[in-house]
Amino acid sequence: MRVAVVDIGTNSTRLLILDVEGSRVIAEHDRRSTVTRLGAGVDAHGHLAEESIERVYRTLDEYRTMIEDRHADRRIAVLTSAVRDATNGSEFASSVRDRYGFEPHVLSGDDEAQLTFLGATSERNPEDPTSTLVIDIGGGSTELVIGSGRTARFHVSTQAGVVRQTERHLHHDPPRPEELEELSDEVREIVLEGVPDDRREAVERGIAVAGTATSLAAIAQELEPYDPRKVHGHVLEVTEIRAIRDRLAAIPLEQRREVRGLHPDRAPTIVAGVVILLEIIDRFGLGKIEVSEHDILRGAALGLA
Repeated sequence: MRVAVVDIGTNSTRLLILDVEGSRVIAEHDRRSTVTRLGAGVDAHGHLAEESIERVYRTLDEYRTMIEDRHADRRIAVLTSAVRDATNGSEFASSVRDRYGFEPHVLSGDDEAQLTFLGATSERNPEDPTSTLVIDIGGGSTELVIGSGRTARFHVSTQAGVVRQTERHLHHDPPRPEELEELSDEVREIVLEGVPDDRREAVERGIAVAGTATSLAAIAQELEPYDPRKVHGHVLEVTEIRAIRDRLAAIPLEQRREVRGLHPDRAPTIVAGVVILLEIIDRFGLGKIEVSEHDILRGAALGLA
């Protein structure tokens, strides 16, 4: 069965078209990602802005052509933090169904975490007992999922996301040291409150998915153009991540847009993303993380189709 999945997130709208047979992905055909900033202002105002919705519609117009060309059998849309939190989120989800024929799923934080873990571990040994943390940093929330093999045993959806924390804390360009410190303090508190000590101490391995992590892997390798084959499986040492954070936080937005390996549309929120990632890594006592291209899109294809 050929499945088209769109992930309409707080910061980006992404597409994956793939063939699924039973519990396996047997082929990937198209993958696209567009920064649409649907969640801009939701934390402050509580609703999706009309201009943000229109950005998503324009992207879905482009994706619809690709989906029709590939003759997808199923169309699934997963909608996460911004839609979940917005007063007009249900109305927007219905419009995605009516305008584009997608089967919309407004995911709870728990659902989002489970599908993310399924996607990230879908090609790993299901008998591997290694306690693994999957980190999915989004625009409005971050999912932290702990399990082994392909089974998640603990998950929490936290209110830490690149758009949300940028809007709350980073008011100068480049951000001031005290702003970065306040951001770190908030994320540290969120992680410590959300994950019990024994869960954190038991984790042996970290896998990071989604835009912050893949951007870091691309920056580290100076990839231009972006190459998912080189990003997937790339290992980032924590010292390397700190160096990239310091470099990005020291330059203004226009210079960040020119950083090799970083898509210009991710430049406004990448500093917050790196700070969030570092706080998580530190709280779990990890010295490195593996970056994965397999995320909630793949998980949704396997778990919802």
